[in-house]
Amino acid sequence: MNQNQKVVMISGGNRGIGLATVNRLLANGWQVSIGCRNPKDSALPQGNNVAAFFYDASLPESEEFWLKETLSTFGKLDALVINAGIMILGSVLDVTQVDYEKTFEINLTSPWRLSRLAWSSLKASGHGKIVIMSSLSGKRVASAASGLYSMSKFAVTGLTHALRLAGVDDHIRVTAICPSYVATDMAQAISHVPMEKMTQPETIANIIDMVLNLPFEASVAEVPVHWNFEASY
Repeated sequence: MNQNQKVVMISGGNRGIGLATVNRLLANGWQVSIGCRNPKDSALPQGNNVAAFFYDASLPESEEFWLKETLSTFGKLDALVINAGIMILGSVLDVTQVDYEKTFEINLTSPWRLSRLAWSSLKASGHGKIVIMSSLSGKRVASAASGLYSMSKFAVTGLTHALRLAGVDDHIRVTAICPSYVATDMAQAISHVPMEKMTQPETIANIIDMVLNLPFEASVAEVPVHWNFEASY
């Protein structure tokens, strides 16, 4: 444990954007706490500067466990990257109550709880940062089938702005990253765009790294990222 290194918690850090961000920040000298449902995944990076802990966005007790273990392992917290999320396809008329509750629990309520839990530790760091993975679907509804997902991402973008204002006096900066298609399993399941043409997870990881390293006089609320030009935005 090196107190001179910054410490970051990254949810959903075992694949896609989360794993790319883990690798990027490790390469840049961060100590990284990964929150995921399978912390023993052999694909996760190993070393003194990284640890993986059980986290399931549908289980509030796992959030408390993850934060406690992070602080016990690394001694502090400087940043929180909230990346875990789900998409259940279906128009708002077709999805079930269970679909609705699960989507909002994972995409909105858990990020709210995590932010509240981590807040005092981020405040104590004197330069706390929270980065929340929203979506361009949190800026516009692209299709009827993505309606429920868009609702949750509109809400999480609103959460980001609310946290950003709440963090002014506590010296905590909060930013939403709002990408369109990123070359992940989720995008592959809903799009015919070739994966190589989509924004790559490593590109989003670079943007997260940039946001985490911005000086505090640069308060960035949102970073929209398009894989291609969208005339409607």
